[in-house]
Amino acid sequence: MKIVAALTDPAQAAIAQEQGADIVELRLDLMTGDPVSLVQTCKEGCSLPIIATIRSAQEGGQFFGDASSWYEKIEPVVPLVKYIDIEQRFSSSSPRVREAGKMIIASHHAGNMISLHDLFMLERELRTYGDIVKIIVTPGDEEDIIDLISFTHTIQKHLCTGVMGTRFRYARAFLPFFGSHLVYCNVGTPTADGQYSITEFGRLMELLKGGPAPVS
Repeated sequence: MKIVAALTDPAQAAIAQEQGADIVELRLDLMTGDPVSLVQTCKEGCSLPIIATIRSAQEGGQFFGDASSWYEKIEPVVPLVKYIDIEQRFSSSSPRVREAGKMIIASHHAGNMISLHDLFMLERELRTYGDIVKIIVTPGDEEDIIDLISFTHTIQKHLCTGVMGTRFRYARAFLPFFGSHLVYCNVGTPTADGQYSITEFGRLMELLKGGPAPVS
């Protein structure tokens, strides 16, 4: 399990590394300014691998363009980072990202719960172009949490699962114990409702596991 510090300000990268992040995510859709300069500022502040993300409005972000304009915005930073987060709607750009030698996080963020059957189907679809599959859902009840845990535990390849919203935010802490490869945290400014800070998550791991956050 790796802790990803989701940043809205690249200057926070140094703090993220100091607090124990393993990876930093630059939410470029939530930042203003030249994307290359933003990445360079991040690299000056820390030595951690970087995920470049431009999250669409349909999946909770602030990018309102089409697939072509998405790639135009992400293309300049592709050589500078290790990971590119690519939603299904932008997957036509994945071959070019792959050719650049970058790892792809194939992501899907749903404002509802996805049935267990459809979760497995979605994972297969995202796996066709992604190295890591990231599926975030919005559970409606405890049964949905049980299904999400079961799904996470069954998938043997690199997978990140999580929840949106505050009602079931505790699942963010439980899912890494069942195989979720990444957990997204913040350093003071959440990029999603219910997100833990790095320090909060670290304390939770100490309480739940009796030691530091699990590493795999």
